Amino acid sequence: MGNAITVRLDEDTAEWLAETARKSGVSQGKIIRDQLALARQAKGEKPFMRWAGSVAKPADLSARKGFSKK
Repeated sequence: MGNAITVRLDEDTAEWLAETARKSGVSQGKIIRDQLALARQAKGEKPFMRWAGSVAKPADLSARKGFSKK
């Protein structure tokens, strides 16, 4: 580890980070590094959006025969 960065956090985020680090026994830096690695892997994409528009279905589901609960 040779690179360092300073980040200013708002009070709520700083408290959350400190509390999470204390409860988990993991350093604040490790939590931040892990989250940055996850963000890097996601490449700015929303993983769930890969399914948007890809599900084929009838135009009007209520018109399908044989599925009524009568």
